Amino acid sequence: MSRTADAIIIGAGVIGSNIAFELAKRGYKTLNIDKLPASGYGSTSNSCAIVRAHYSTWDGVAMAYEGFFYWDNWEDYLGVKDERGMAKYMKTGSCMFMLQGTDHSKKSLKYFKEIGIEHELWDLDTLKQRMPIYTHDQYGGTTRPDEDEHFFDKTGEKIEGAVYTPGSGYVSDPQLASHNLQVAAEAQGGAFLFNTETTAIRQENEHVLGVTLSTGEQVDASIVINVAGPHSFVINRMAGVEDDMNIKTKALRHEVHHVPAPKGFNFEQDGMHTSDGDNAIYFRPETGNTILIGSEDPACDPKEWIDNPDHFNNQITESQWKAQVYRCARRIPDLEIPSRTRGVVDLYDVSDDWIPLYDKSCLKGYYMAIGSSGNQFKNASVAAHCMAELIVACEGGQEHDKDPVQVKTVHTGLTLNMGFYSRKREINPNSSFSVNG
Repeated sequence: MSRTADAIIIGAGVIGSNIAFELAKRGYKTLNIDKLPASGYGSTSNSCAIVRAHYSTWDGVAMAYEGFFYWDNWEDYLGVKDERGMAKYMKTGSCMFMLQGTDHSKKSLKYFKEIGIEHELWDLDTLKQRMPIYTHDQYGGTTRPDEDEHFFDKTGEKIEGAVYTPGSGYVSDPQLASHNLQVAAEAQGGAFLFNTETTAIRQENEHVLGVTLSTGEQVDASIVINVAGPHSFVINRMAGVEDDMNIKTKALRHEVHHVPAPKGFNFEQDGMHTSDGDNAIYFRPETGNTILIGSEDPACDPKEWIDNPDHFNNQITESQWKAQVYRCARRIPDLEIPSRTRGVVDLYDVSDDWIPLYDKSCLKGYYMAIGSSGNQFKNASVAAHCMAELIVACEGGQEHDKDPVQVKTVHTGLTLNMGFYSRKREINPNSSFSVNG
């Protein structure tokens, strides 16, 4: 006899587990299926888990701002205690450098003002007072140290200042946050099945029937949600829905690196998430007074697209280590560069314009929360609320492709147009086409 559920969720990362929680609260019998041994063990566990609002679109800023309130009130939102402990929101604030001319910071600042996000404009004196280890020099564009003999040459120009958002920060343990959500979903009647791979999306008459598992077991459900992270394109091809999509997803290999903070400065306590557009990096505090450094994907950095998400090089490469760490050393001259590389390698689930897909599909009952592009951890709870509302509306007969679902957010009261995240959209030219944690 087949197992049954109201909604099958493929994936148990932070977004998949959160969707289970939101649907279970609405009375759905949910089942998360994941090929890994526990919730959040995939790309979620290696997320930089940065919470910030500086996106380059109104929709991106509005969703991220709503997310602040979930993390700020994490235990109240879940309504349960996890015996393993609770993920903590480290509210360090976020500093985004303002460069000469028009840049990403100017776009974000416009939306901060429109939406009402608390922020401060720092001149260079204030920036020096708050972060004395930062230099204010500009370098005239991002290059790679192993290809540019003038890599450390300055232009003579200074950055304009910075935009500071005190509500930003990062989540202490992304894998634990996923487990917290699993516990909350289970308390609402949700179920989780681990170490089990989905091998087929069963369908009939253009409507999903359920899935077939690697064990041979079939699970029946009239709703299946693809939240498979870097494996999302594999699941979509299994379902046969890619040809209907203007925006698709693929897996991108990415590295983040850890280095010690300069001696004499407690970056773990006094540092903040920083976006450095001139050097195309972001960095934040990490435990042990270290600095976590990630890339904002400048054009000079090669992109390694992965055809098989189960097989990729998970070792730090010397070239990318130097590119990211040396760029950070341009901003923090006293940075000590260790001889031994240390960091994390994993995959991003990247959409064609680096904006996620939170959408239905051409297969009735089959939904997608994919294309997180390394920047949607912060939005997990907002995205889950939106997906639950979208599913309820579509299952109730709303023609989302013609009449996009509008979701009123819980905390800010803003209305999010789910058509913005449609698979049918054109590539959004306002996207930054990059990640920032």
